[in-house]
Amino acid sequence: MSEEKKSLNFLEQIIEEDLANGMPKENLRFRFPPEPNGYLHIGHTKAIGISFGLGLKYNAPVNLRFDDTNPAKEEQEYVDAIKNDIAWLGYTWANECYSSDYFHQLYDWAVLLIKDGKAYVDSQTSEEMRIQKGTPTKAGTNSPFRNRSLEENLSLFQDMKDGKFKEGEHVLRAKIDMSSPNMLMRDPLMYRILYKLHHRTGTEWCIYPMYDWAHGESDYVEQISHSLCSLEFKPHRELYDWFKDNVHDYSADAYPLVPKQREFSRLNLSYTIMSKRKLLKLVEENIVSGWDDPRMPTISGLRRRGYTPASIRSFVETVGVSKRENVIDVALLEFKIREDLNKTANRVMAVLDPVKVVITNYPEGKEEILQAENNQEDETAGFRELPFSREIFIEKEDFQEEANKKFFRLKLGSEVRLKNAYIIKAESCTKDENGNVIEIQCTYDALSKSGSGTEESLRKVKGTLHWVSVKHAVKTEVRAYDRLFLDEAPDAHKDKDFMEFLNPNSLEIIDAFVEPSMQSAKIGERFQFQRLGYFCVDNDTTASKLVFNKTVGLRDSWGGN
Repeated sequence: MSEEKKSLNFLEQIIEEDLANGMPKENLRFRFPPEPNGYLHIGHTKAIGISFGLGLKYNAPVNLRFDDTNPAKEEQEYVDAIKNDIAWLGYTWANECYSSDYFHQLYDWAVLLIKDGKAYVDSQTSEEMRIQKGTPTKAGTNSPFRNRSLEENLSLFQDMKDGKFKEGEHVLRAKIDMSSPNMLMRDPLMYRILYKLHHRTGTEWCIYPMYDWAHGESDYVEQISHSLCSLEFKPHRELYDWFKDNVHDYSADAYPLVPKQREFSRLNLSYTIMSKRKLLKLVEENIVSGWDDPRMPTISGLRRRGYTPASIRSFVETVGVSKRENVIDVALLEFKIREDLNKTANRVMAVLDPVKVVITNYPEGKEEILQAENNQEDETAGFRELPFSREIFIEKEDFQEEANKKFFRLKLGSEVRLKNAYIIKAESCTKDENGNVIEIQCTYDALSKSGSGTEESLRKVKGTLHWVSVKHAVKTEVRAYDRLFLDEAPDAHKDKDFMEFLNPNSLEIIDAFVEPSMQSAKIGERFQFQRLGYFCVDNDTTASKLVFNKTVGLRDSWGGN
């Protein structure tokens, strides 16, 4: 095998082999087929990246198709959110399609299957069907309605379509093999009666195709060359092929290309729930503020938290394409956003837990404007103005009255440098009646200003602190997020509900102060709060109130690291 072929993932190898065996390159077409019953989450980004990535690699179209066959759970809100998320990730689809576009064609094909004796109307209850379907180790038994006449089946199916029966009274099933070792091949359902308003077709239909019937035939209508899906659909491939091959007998002239289904491993992330049903429960029970809560693994939640499209695409690329299920450490995702924001985010100063410092030998009433570099990783980022005055805020944890030699921050009798400013020395402190330090008195070295070029400005001290001028500080709300679950696999416990592993401290709301340059910050902008982490301006920000979300710390602090 050549080095070039070795570097291809197994899906690319399949495509290359198909091309080598005569498939015209112009026949390549892919799709991403979400069901609009919830918001996309980080697990979907792998499927998105694979399909759209192959489209880019082979210059082939990629359809965005909504598998909208269950009006009981699907909403236009989800359609809009999915489109928004995919576009935000940086991908462009060739055609926007819906399984509901093909409802008439699917119905016509179902009638043909009935006429060929390959489908029948079953009138058993769902419990009766469950029992007669057998078990993985025991063959099923035929439905008592399996041998209905052609005329009766056609009449009943027409009446189902015309709304003459109640929900659950009849279903249409494919007639395949009730003894098949693959349970999905034991006369699977094709249609059920459902009196629900569909977000696109309204009340036109009261019978709706099941996923397995609609999905493969939608691929077929769109002439998708490679139907790529996650591993849980591997047992469905046999049924996918059965439906597709039988329909191809009727429509080979109109639809000459027969799609090929292939499966890849899902993206599973530690400390994360991927089930839409369980994510919906978090929303409905107000555990989170909505689908875009920054603690949610949804793409909209990650976006609101401050994640970038580039960081998510890089994460998916690093995870790669494989056939074996595994769990990816969420720390990799956090590493990717740190890596990206380190290059792109401007540096600013903020104090989250302030204590006042008074520089006693700095002239009262004096103010000066210092120059601060926006991002040392980006030469084009430029500088900003930073006001300095006699009173500043620093973090409470950056001061101790007495400390050991390994404490390089501010302590009585020692010096530290204020970032972009001067060297100060702690002389004394004032405490409240409970013994808490409420003010620190310091002196400063007037010749030590950063960047002034004096010998004193080059003097080395071991600690450098961030700070904000009291007079110029802008009060802001900071939402510090932690992982939503305390367990690495919260939904993997058979004897416990995933809700039992919720982290009660997943959100801390902090009244903080930021430098005045932040007054012009726009919703969605990302910054590094120096020495603290990366933060993003939240949607709740108004003209009178700044709100920041903590995206991620400067280093992994999970588990006390």
